[in-house]
Amino acid sequence: MIRQVTFASCYVYSPGGAGAVSERSRQLRSFLKAGDAHFMFKYAVRVRQQVADNSPLAGFLCPSHVLVPIPGSAASAARSLSVAEHLAMALIEEGLGQRIWRGLQRVRSVRKSATAGPGSRPTVGNHYDSFAIEPIQPPPTQVVLIDDVVTKGRTLLAAAARLKEAFPDTEIRAFALLRTMGLIEGVTQLLDPCVGEIRWRAGDAHRNP
Repeated sequence: MIRQVTFASCYVYSPGGAGAVSERSRQLRSFLKAGDAHFMFKYAVRVRQQVADNSPLAGFLCPSHVLVPIPGSAASAARSLSVAEHLAMALIEEGLGQRIWRGLQRVRSVRKSATAGPGSRPTVGNHYDSFAIEPIQPPPTQVVLIDDVVTKGRTLLAAAARLKEAFPDTEIRAFALLRTMGLIEGVTQLLDPCVGEIRWRAGDAHRNP
């Protein structure tokens, strides 16, 4: 198990916060989960602007990166395109990646975190055991895992561990459009780009910020 993976995100989401901005963040998450192509391209443009501007995301995604979308919770043979795949395609259209590689496969279904109660959500180990890597030669030199929403970061850490196991010399980082802000009163802005880390600590993933 790798100990940490660098991640970036662009927007924030408050599951239970009060106020108009928190409500808009929940609407943003709903639109994202719906996988609407127009929505994806709209926000991919915003990500490109942040990557090009003097923001924390400056240079985080670039044309040389191989984008690796996180598969959905269902095993690959029984699923349609994941939201992360739609997002990755939109990012490629904006020049934020060289190509998409779908070699990270979900070979065993896991429970959806959104419908699982506290304590019953898939662990890092559950996600790790559900993933497999398709062989590729030569291995990519720089990959960015792409996901729609990051909460604790268990899925991204497990996926990064699988990739690092298969490609020990590959540089691996992660990007999620939206990051969940947990037990807080609410958020005051939706656009809040950051670069941070997801670490393995005390038997679980911990995201900062």
